Amino acid sequence: MSRVSKKSLIASALAGAFALSAMSVSAEPLSDVQAESGRIHKEAAKSQQKIDSLYEQSQDLLAEYREVVDQTENLKVYNDHLQRLVNDQNAVLASLQKQIDGIEDTKQGVVPLMYRMIDTLEQFIQLDVPILIKDRKERVERLRELMGRSDVTTSEKYRQVLEAYQIENDYGNKIASYQGELELDGNNVTVDLFHLGRVVFVAQSLDQKSAWVWDNDARAWQELGDEYLNPITQAIRMARKQAAVDLIKLPVKAAEIAQ
Repeated sequence: MSRVSKKSLIASALAGAFALSAMSVSAEPLSDVQAESGRIHKEAAKSQQKIDSLYEQSQDLLAEYREVVDQTENLKVYNDHLQRLVNDQNAVLASLQKQIDGIEDTKQGVVPLMYRMIDTLEQFIQLDVPILIKDRKERVERLRELMGRSDVTTSEKYRQVLEAYQIENDYGNKIASYQGELELDGNNVTVDLFHLGRVVFVAQSLDQKSAWVWDNDARAWQELGDEYLNPITQAIRMARKQAAVDLIKLPVKAAEIAQ
């Protein structure tokens, strides 16, 4: 073989060796690139998952935020409503307190008034025709006792005082009869009593043989003549609904003519 042919073979061998060497060197970086690319894709997928998760969380938080905002608005409206109610209640309480204070002031005036009314009632009874005199005096005593009781309200005391006045007023409008006792000549005599309002107040013995009329000016009983016995008996029966109402003759004192 010529020297030229040997050189060509050596050159070809070297070229092949270099080519193989180059292919081996270039193959290693490509594998690394592919591996890195795969890793990047995996990391990107993980990142996307995190992004998706964060997005979902942000949407949930946004929904919760909107719900809280709605609730806050509702609470604000409700609180405003409650505040108006509280303000109205405070106004009512203030009005009630003012009324209570007024009641205390009124009580300071009413209590002395009631004592004066009881005194006046007692004086009136002493000067009036003595119809049911015992009951009326006892009523006044009960009122005086009532005024000293702490367990009875002022309003109830006032009501009972007014009631006593109403009872006194009714005596002037009633026709009634009842049994009682008269003190005559130092003796107590049981009699039937009859009154026509305050105009006539008469008494008759139970045997219907004697009769008397009350003279309020003299503050004493005056004996009547026999002509009044039957009319008074009839009057007593009418008052007790034992006889029909009819015209009767009764001793009525004539009014004096003013001079």
